[in-house]
Amino acid sequence: MEKEMKVEEHKEEKEAPFHGDVLEAILSHVPLVHLVPARRVSKAWKHAVSTSLQLNPIKPWLTVHAQNPRAHHVITSHAYDPRSRAWIQIHAPPIKISSTIRSSHSTLLYAISPKRFSFSVDNLHLQWHHVPSPSVWRVDPVVACVGSRIVVAGGACDFEDDPLAVEMYDADSSDWIRCQSMPAILKGSSASTWLSVAVAEEMVFVMEKNSGVTYSFNCGAGIWSGPYQLRPDDGVFCCVIGTLRNRLIVAGAIGDEENVKGVKLWKVNGELGFGSGEHWCEELAVMPDEMVVKLQGEYGCGVMTSITVTTVGDFVYVGNPSEPEEMVVCEIGEGGGCEWWRLRNAVVEEGGRMQRVVVCGGDVGLEDLQRAVSDNCGFVVKEIKMDIEK
Repeated sequence: MEKEMKVEEHKEEKEAPFHGDVLEAILSHVPLVHLVPARRVSKAWKHAVSTSLQLNPIKPWLTVHAQNPRAHHVITSHAYDPRSRAWIQIHAPPIKISSTIRSSHSTLLYAISPKRFSFSVDNLHLQWHHVPSPSVWRVDPVVACVGSRIVVAGGACDFEDDPLAVEMYDADSSDWIRCQSMPAILKGSSASTWLSVAVAEEMVFVMEKNSGVTYSFNCGAGIWSGPYQLRPDDGVFCCVIGTLRNRLIVAGAIGDEENVKGVKLWKVNGELGFGSGEHWCEELAVMPDEMVVKLQGEYGCGVMTSITVTTVGDFVYVGNPSEPEEMVVCEIGEGGGCEWWRLRNAVVEEGGRMQRVVVCGGDVGLEDLQRAVSDNCGFVVKEIKMDIEK
Protein backbone atom coordinates (compact mmCIF):
# COMPACT_ATOMS: atom_id res chain seq x y z
CA MET A 1 0.00 0.00 0.00
CA GLU A 2 2.82 2.37 0.93
CA LYS A 3 4.57 1.55 -2.34
CA GLU A 4 1.43 2.40 -4.31
CA MET A 5 1.15 5.76 -2.51
CA LYS A 6 4.77 6.62 -3.38
CA VAL A 7 4.17 5.72 -7.04
CA GLU A 8 1.08 7.97 -7.09
CA GLU A 9 3.01 10.85 -5.48
CA HIS A 10 5.79 10.42 -8.04
CA LYS A 11 3.20 10.46 -10.84
CA GLU A 12 1.69 13.74 -9.54
CA GLU A 13 5.18 15.30 -9.36
CA LYS A 14 5.77 14.34 -13.02
CA GLU A 15 2.42 15.75 -14.12
CA ALA A 16 2.77 19.05 -12.28
CA PRO A 17 6.35 20.37 -12.17
CA PHE A 18 4.87 23.77 -11.25
CA HIS A 19 2.91 24.05 -8.06
CA GLY A 20 0.38 26.32 -6.39
CA ASP A 21 0.54 30.04 -7.06
CA VAL A 22 3.28 29.74 -9.71
CA LEU A 23 1.25 27.42 -11.95
CA GLU A 24 -1.92 29.47 -11.48
CA ALA A 25 -0.07 32.70 -12.33
CA ILE A 26 1.37 31.14 -15.51
CA LEU A 27 -2.00 29.77 -16.64
CA SER A 28 -3.64 33.15 -16.09
CA HIS A 29 -1.65 34.42 -19.10
CA VAL A 30 -2.31 31.40 -21.33
CA PRO A 31 -4.86 31.76 -24.18
CA LEU A 32 -8.20 30.18 -23.37
CA VAL A 33 -7.89 27.53 -26.11
CA HIS A 34 -4.78 26.12 -24.40
CA LEU A 35 -6.57 25.75 -21.07
CA VAL A 36 -8.90 23.08 -22.51
CA PRO A 37 -6.15 20.39 -22.70
CA ALA A 38 -4.34 21.83 -19.66
CA ARG A 39 -7.18 21.05 -17.30
CA ARG A 40 -7.07 17.38 -18.36
CA VAL A 41 -3.47 16.89 -17.19
CA SER A 42 -4.39 16.11 -13.59
CA LYS A 43 -6.65 17.14 -10.74
CA ALA A 44 -4.03 19.64 -9.60
CA TRP A 45 -3.89 21.24 -13.05
CA LYS A 46 -7.68 21.31 -13.32
CA HIS A 47 -7.81 23.18 -10.01
CA ALA A 48 -5.04 25.52 -11.18
CA VAL A 49 -6.94 26.29 -14.40
CA SER A 50 -10.05 27.12 -12.38
CA THR A 51 -8.09 29.41 -10.06
CA SER A 52 -6.30 31.09 -12.98
CA LEU A 53 -9.69 32.07 -14.41
CA GLN A 54 -10.41 33.89 -11.18
CA LEU A 55 -7.12 35.81 -11.52
CA ASN A 56 -7.81 36.64 -15.19
CA PRO A 57 -11.52 36.00 -15.92
CA ILE A 58 -12.90 34.82 -19.26
CA LYS A 59 -13.90 37.70 -21.53
CA PRO A 60 -16.22 37.58 -24.59
CA TRP A 61 -14.60 36.93 -27.95
CA LEU A 62 -14.77 39.04 -31.07
CA THR A 63 -15.21 36.80 -34.13
CA VAL A 64 -14.35 37.93 -37.66
CA HIS A 65 -15.44 35.96 -40.73
CA ALA A 66 -14.12 36.47 -44.27
CA GLN A 67 -16.24 35.09 -47.12
CA ASN A 68 -14.96 34.44 -50.62
CA PRO A 69 -17.15 36.57 -52.96
CA ARG A 70 -16.97 33.95 -55.72
CA ALA A 71 -17.45 30.85 -53.56
CA HIS A 72 -19.76 31.74 -50.69
CA HIS A 73 -19.21 28.43 -48.90
CA VAL A 74 -15.51 29.29 -48.44
CA ILE A 75 -15.38 31.15 -45.13
CA THR A 76 -12.32 31.70 -42.94
CA SER A 77 -12.87 32.61 -39.31
CA HIS A 78 -10.70 34.25 -36.67
CA ALA A 79 -11.40 35.27 -33.10
CA TYR A 80 -9.86 37.86 -30.83
CA ASP A 81 -9.60 36.88 -27.17
CA PRO A 82 -9.22 40.08 -25.11
CA ARG A 83 -8.34 38.03 -22.04
CA SER A 84 -4.97 37.10 -23.56
CA ARG A 85 -4.91 39.77 -26.31
CA ALA A 86 -4.48 36.96 -28.86
CA TRP A 87 -5.86 36.31 -32.36
CA ILE A 88 -6.99 32.73 -32.92
CA GLN A 89 -7.69 31.08 -36.26
CA ILE A 90 -10.71 28.78 -36.20
CA HIS A 91 -10.58 25.69 -38.41
CA ALA A 92 -14.19 24.55 -38.63
CA PRO A 93 -16.08 22.15 -40.91
CA PRO A 94 -17.43 23.86 -44.07
CA ILE A 95 -20.65 25.88 -43.72
CA LYS A 96 -23.40 25.02 -46.22
CA ILE A 97 -24.08 28.61 -47.27
CA SER A 98 -24.72 29.68 -50.87
CA SER A 99 -25.43 33.39 -50.26
CA THR A 100 -23.80 36.37 -48.60
CA ILE A 101 -23.37 36.20 -44.82
CA ARG A 102 -24.16 39.28 -42.72
CA SER A 103 -23.98 40.19 -39.05
CA SER A 104 -26.48 42.01 -36.87
CA HIS A 105 -26.49 43.52 -33.37
CA SER A 106 -23.15 41.91 -32.54
CA THR A 107 -24.22 38.32 -31.83
CA LEU A 108 -26.21 37.18 -34.90
CA LEU A 109 -24.96 35.85 -38.24
CA TYR A 110 -27.39 35.24 -41.07
CA ALA A 111 -27.75 34.71 -44.82
CA ILE A 112 -30.88 35.14 -46.91
CA SER A 113 -31.80 33.88 -50.38
CA PRO A 114 -35.11 33.49 -52.26
CA LYS A 115 -35.44 29.92 -51.00
CA ARG A 116 -33.63 29.74 -47.69
CA PHE A 117 -32.95 31.79 -44.57
CA SER A 118 -29.92 30.68 -42.53
CA PHE A 119 -28.84 31.96 -39.16
CA SER A 120 -26.35 31.24 -36.38
CA VAL A 121 -26.61 32.40 -32.77
CA ASP A 122 -24.25 30.06 -30.90
CA ASN A 123 -21.25 31.51 -29.10
CA LEU A 124 -18.69 30.42 -31.69
CA HIS A 125 -21.09 30.70 -34.67
CA LEU A 126 -20.32 27.17 -35.77
CA GLN A 127 -23.89 25.86 -35.82
CA TRP A 128 -26.30 27.05 -38.51
CA HIS A 129 -30.06 26.70 -38.78
CA HIS A 130 -31.68 26.60 -42.22
CA VAL A 131 -35.37 27.43 -42.66
CA PRO A 132 -37.60 28.54 -45.56
CA SER A 133 -37.26 32.21 -46.51
CA PRO A 134 -39.86 34.79 -45.43
CA SER A 135 -42.80 35.27 -47.81
CA VAL A 136 -41.56 38.76 -48.77
CA TRP A 137 -38.35 38.71 -50.82
CA ARG A 138 -35.75 41.04 -49.34
CA VAL A 139 -32.32 42.21 -50.42
CA ASP A 140 -30.98 44.10 -47.39
CA PRO A 141 -33.34 43.76 -44.41
CA VAL A 142 -32.87 44.60 -40.76
CA VAL A 143 -32.50 41.33 -38.84
CA ALA A 144 -32.52 40.78 -35.08
CA CYS A 145 -32.69 37.83 -32.70
CA VAL A 146 -34.77 38.09 -29.51
CA GLY A 147 -34.84 34.84 -27.56
CA SER A 148 -36.20 32.14 -29.86
CA ARG A 149 -37.51 34.66 -32.41
CA ILE A 150 -35.81 36.15 -35.46
CA VAL A 151 -37.21 39.47 -36.70
CA VAL A 152 -36.75 40.33 -40.39
CA ALA A 153 -37.87 43.86 -41.29
CA GLY A 154 -37.76 46.11 -44.36
CA GLY A 155 -35.18 45.84 -47.11
CA ALA A 156 -37.75 44.42 -49.55
CA CYS A 157 -37.29 44.31 -53.33
CA ASP A 158 -38.87 47.07 -55.41
CA PHE A 159 -41.55 44.77 -56.84
CA GLU A 160 -42.92 43.86 -53.40
CA ASP A 161 -46.16 45.59 -52.34
CA ASP A 162 -44.88 46.55 -48.88
CA PRO A 163 -41.19 47.53 -48.66
CA LEU A 164 -41.61 47.97 -44.87
CA ALA A 165 -43.00 44.48 -44.27
CA VAL A 166 -42.01 42.74 -41.02
CA GLU A 167 -41.97 38.99 -40.49
CA MET A 168 -40.87 37.07 -37.40
CA TYR A 169 -39.63 33.48 -37.34
CA ASP A 170 -40.59 31.57 -34.20
CA ALA A 171 -38.10 28.75 -33.64
CA ASP A 172 -40.43 27.03 -31.18
CA SER A 173 -43.26 26.65 -33.72
CA SER A 174 -41.06 26.77 -36.87
CA ASP A 175 -43.46 29.32 -38.38
CA TRP A 176 -43.14 32.78 -39.91
CA ILE A 177 -45.50 35.36 -38.37
CA ARG A 178 -46.50 38.56 -40.19
CA CYS A 179 -46.28 41.62 -37.92
CA GLN A 180 -47.01 45.32 -38.07
CA SER A 181 -44.96 47.00 -40.82
CA MET A 182 -42.13 49.39 -40.01
CA PRO A 183 -43.10 53.05 -39.46
CA ALA A 184 -43.81 54.87 -42.74
CA ILE A 185 -41.14 57.48 -42.03
CA LEU A 186 -38.50 54.78 -42.63
CA LYS A 187 -39.71 54.01 -46.16
CA GLY A 188 -36.73 55.70 -47.78
CA SER A 189 -34.20 54.10 -45.42
CA SER A 190 -35.58 50.68 -44.47
CA ALA A 191 -32.44 48.78 -45.51
CA SER A 192 -29.72 47.82 -43.02
CA THR A 193 -27.30 50.04 -44.96
CA TRP A 194 -29.04 53.09 -43.48
CA LEU A 195 -30.19 51.64 -40.18
CA SER A 196 -28.49 50.47 -37.01
CA VAL A 197 -30.12 47.77 -34.88
CA ALA A 198 -29.74 46.66 -31.27
CA VAL A 199 -31.58 44.34 -28.89
CA ALA A 200 -32.12 45.26 -25.23
CA GLU A 201 -34.71 44.30 -22.63
CA GLU A 202 -36.37 41.90 -25.11
CA MET A 203 -36.96 44.80 -27.51
CA VAL A 204 -35.56 45.51 -30.98
CA PHE A 205 -34.36 49.10 -31.51
CA VAL A 206 -33.81 50.51 -34.99
CA MET A 207 -32.00 53.83 -35.51
CA GLU A 208 -31.51 55.94 -38.64
CA LYS A 209 -27.74 56.45 -38.72
CA ASN A 210 -27.86 60.00 -40.08
CA SER A 211 -30.74 61.49 -38.09
CA GLY A 212 -30.67 59.46 -34.88
CA VAL A 213 -34.44 58.87 -35.13
CA THR A 214 -35.14 55.58 -33.35
CA TYR A 215 -38.09 53.19 -33.13
CA SER A 216 -38.62 50.14 -30.92
CA PHE A 217 -40.32 46.87 -31.82
CA ASN A 218 -42.06 44.73 -29.20
CA CYS A 219 -41.74 41.10 -30.31
CA GLY A 220 -44.45 39.90 -27.95
CA ALA A 221 -47.06 42.36 -29.18
CA GLY A 222 -45.65 42.59 -32.71
CA ILE A 223 -45.94 46.41 -32.80
CA TRP A 224 -43.68 49.44 -33.19
CA SER A 225 -43.32 52.42 -30.85
CA GLY A 226 -41.62 55.80 -31.28
CA PRO A 227 -40.11 57.90 -32.65
CA TYR A 228 -37.36 58.69 -30.15
CA GLN A 229 -34.61 61.18 -30.95
CA LEU A 230 -31.36 59.60 -29.75
CA ARG A 231 -28.77 61.66 -31.61
CA PRO A 232 -26.79 62.85 -28.59
CA ASP A 233 -25.41 66.03 -30.12
CA ASP A 234 -26.16 68.25 -33.13
CA GLY A 235 -22.51 67.90 -34.13
CA VAL A 236 -22.89 64.13 -34.67
CA PHE A 237 -23.09 63.31 -38.39
CA CYS A 238 -23.35 59.53 -37.96
CA CYS A 239 -24.56 57.53 -34.99
CA VAL A 240 -25.20 53.85 -34.34
CA ILE A 241 -26.60 51.90 -31.41
CA GLY A 242 -25.50 48.87 -29.44
CA THR A 243 -25.97 47.32 -26.02
CA LEU A 244 -23.76 47.29 -22.95
CA ARG A 245 -24.94 45.08 -20.08
CA ASN A 246 -28.35 44.95 -21.77
CA ARG A 247 -28.61 48.74 -21.85
CA LEU A 248 -28.66 50.84 -25.02
CA ILE A 249 -25.57 52.83 -25.94
CA VAL A 250 -25.00 55.26 -28.80
CA ALA A 251 -21.70 55.72 -30.66
CA GLY A 252 -21.37 58.91 -32.67
CA ALA A 253 -18.85 60.47 -35.04
CA ILE A 254 -18.60 64.25 -34.57
CA GLY A 255 -17.82 66.69 -37.39
CA ASP A 256 -18.35 65.62 -40.98
CA GLU A 257 -17.27 62.89 -43.38
CA GLU A 258 -14.02 64.59 -44.37
CA ASN A 259 -13.16 66.09 -41.00
CA VAL A 260 -13.98 63.81 -38.08
CA LYS A 261 -13.34 65.79 -34.92
CA GLY A 262 -14.11 63.03 -32.45
CA VAL A 263 -15.89 59.80 -31.59
CA LYS A 264 -17.87 59.41 -28.38
CA LEU A 265 -19.95 56.80 -26.61
CA TRP A 266 -23.14 57.63 -24.71
CA LYS A 267 -25.41 55.48 -22.58
CA VAL A 268 -29.19 55.84 -22.86
CA ASN A 269 -30.79 56.50 -19.47
CA GLY A 270 -34.33 55.87 -18.26
CA GLU A 271 -37.44 55.08 -20.25
CA LEU A 272 -37.41 56.34 -23.81
CA GLY A 273 -39.78 59.19 -24.57
CA PHE A 274 -40.09 62.02 -27.02
CA GLY A 275 -37.25 64.13 -25.63
CA SER A 276 -34.04 64.92 -27.48
CA GLY A 277 -30.92 62.78 -27.45
CA GLU A 278 -29.21 65.33 -25.21
CA HIS A 279 -31.87 64.63 -22.59
CA TRP A 280 -31.78 60.83 -22.75
CA CYS A 281 -28.07 60.24 -23.44
CA GLU A 282 -25.25 60.57 -20.92
CA GLU A 283 -21.62 60.68 -22.10
CA LEU A 284 -19.84 57.45 -21.35
CA ALA A 285 -16.41 57.59 -23.02
CA VAL A 286 -14.38 59.71 -25.45
CA MET A 287 -12.02 58.13 -27.98
CA PRO A 288 -8.46 59.51 -27.73
CA ASP A 289 -7.65 61.95 -30.56
CA GLU A 290 -4.78 59.93 -32.02
CA MET A 291 -7.07 56.90 -32.35
CA VAL A 292 -9.70 59.00 -34.11
CA VAL A 293 -7.04 59.96 -36.66
CA LYS A 294 -6.07 56.31 -37.23
CA LEU A 295 -9.71 55.29 -37.50
CA GLN A 296 -10.34 57.93 -40.16
CA GLY A 297 -7.58 56.58 -42.36
CA GLU A 298 -4.00 57.08 -43.38
CA TYR A 299 -2.70 60.53 -42.38
CA GLY A 300 -6.18 61.33 -41.03
CA CYS A 301 -7.30 62.55 -44.46
CA GLY A 302 -9.66 59.73 -45.42
CA VAL A 303 -13.42 60.07 -45.80
CA MET A 304 -15.39 58.31 -43.10
CA THR A 305 -19.01 58.04 -44.18
CA SER A 306 -19.99 55.70 -41.36
CA ILE A 307 -18.77 53.84 -38.31
CA THR A 308 -19.50 50.31 -37.20
CA VAL A 309 -19.90 49.23 -33.61
CA THR A 310 -19.77 45.70 -32.23
CA THR A 311 -20.63 45.40 -28.54
CA VAL A 312 -19.84 42.20 -26.65
CA GLY A 313 -19.92 42.08 -22.87
CA ASP A 314 -18.05 45.14 -21.57
CA PHE A 315 -16.25 45.70 -24.89
CA VAL A 316 -17.08 48.15 -27.66
CA TYR A 317 -15.27 47.62 -31.00
CA VAL A 318 -15.42 50.66 -33.29
CA GLY A 319 -14.48 50.36 -36.96
CA ASN A 320 -14.45 52.30 -40.21
CA PRO A 321 -15.80 50.14 -43.09
CA SER A 322 -13.56 51.91 -45.61
CA GLU A 323 -10.43 51.32 -43.46
CA PRO A 324 -10.89 47.78 -42.09
CA GLU A 325 -7.24 47.10 -41.24
CA GLU A 326 -7.63 48.43 -37.74
CA MET A 327 -10.31 48.71 -35.06
CA VAL A 328 -10.43 50.69 -31.86
CA VAL A 329 -11.44 48.87 -28.70
CA CYS A 330 -12.95 50.33 -25.54
CA GLU A 331 -13.42 48.27 -22.38
CA ILE A 332 -15.96 49.87 -20.06
CA GLY A 333 -15.53 49.14 -16.36
CA GLU A 334 -18.52 48.67 -14.09
CA GLY A 335 -17.48 51.75 -12.17
CA GLY A 336 -17.60 53.87 -15.31
CA GLY A 337 -13.89 53.97 -16.16
CA CYS A 338 -12.65 52.87 -19.58
CA GLU A 339 -9.54 51.66 -21.37
CA TRP A 340 -8.88 52.24 -25.08
CA TRP A 341 -6.52 50.44 -27.45
CA ARG A 342 -5.97 49.90 -31.16
CA LEU A 343 -6.34 46.44 -32.64
CA ARG A 344 -4.96 45.22 -35.95
CA ASN A 345 -7.50 43.11 -37.85
CA ALA A 346 -5.76 39.77 -38.40
CA VAL A 347 -8.27 38.74 -41.09
CA VAL A 348 -7.59 41.81 -43.24
CA GLU A 349 -3.84 41.42 -42.77
CA GLU A 350 -4.11 37.91 -44.26
CA GLY A 351 -5.84 39.07 -47.44
CA GLY A 352 -9.36 39.59 -46.10
CA ARG A 353 -9.60 43.02 -47.73
CA MET A 354 -10.51 41.30 -51.00
CA GLN A 355 -13.27 39.35 -49.29
CA ARG A 356 -16.50 40.17 -47.50
CA VAL A 357 -15.68 40.62 -43.81
CA VAL A 358 -18.34 40.44 -41.09
CA VAL A 359 -17.79 40.97 -37.38
CA CYS A 360 -19.72 39.61 -34.42
CA GLY A 361 -19.00 38.14 -31.00
CA GLY A 362 -20.06 35.86 -28.20
CA ASP A 363 -19.43 34.61 -24.67
CA VAL A 364 -17.03 31.73 -25.32
CA GLY A 365 -16.23 29.43 -22.41
CA LEU A 366 -14.15 26.30 -21.89
CA GLU A 367 -17.18 24.06 -22.42
CA ASP A 368 -17.88 25.76 -25.78
CA LEU A 369 -14.30 25.11 -26.86
CA GLN A 370 -14.42 21.50 -25.66
CA ARG A 371 -17.60 20.82 -27.66
CA ALA A 372 -16.08 22.49 -30.71
CA VAL A 373 -12.96 20.31 -30.50
CA SER A 374 -15.18 17.23 -30.16
CA ASP A 375 -16.92 18.32 -33.40
CA ASN A 376 -13.60 18.37 -35.29
CA CYS A 377 -12.99 22.08 -34.91
CA GLY A 378 -9.41 23.25 -34.42
CA PHE A 379 -7.92 26.43 -32.95
CA VAL A 380 -4.53 27.96 -33.71
CA VAL A 381 -3.18 30.96 -31.80
CA LYS A 382 -1.85 33.31 -34.45
CA GLU A 383 -0.13 35.89 -32.30
CA ILE A 384 0.00 37.45 -28.88
CA LYS A 385 0.59 41.09 -29.58
CA MET A 386 0.97 44.07 -27.28
CA ASP A 387 -1.64 46.55 -28.39
CA ILE A 388 -1.22 50.32 -28.30
CA GLU A 389 -3.08 51.37 -25.20
CA LYS A 390 -4.28 54.65 -23.76
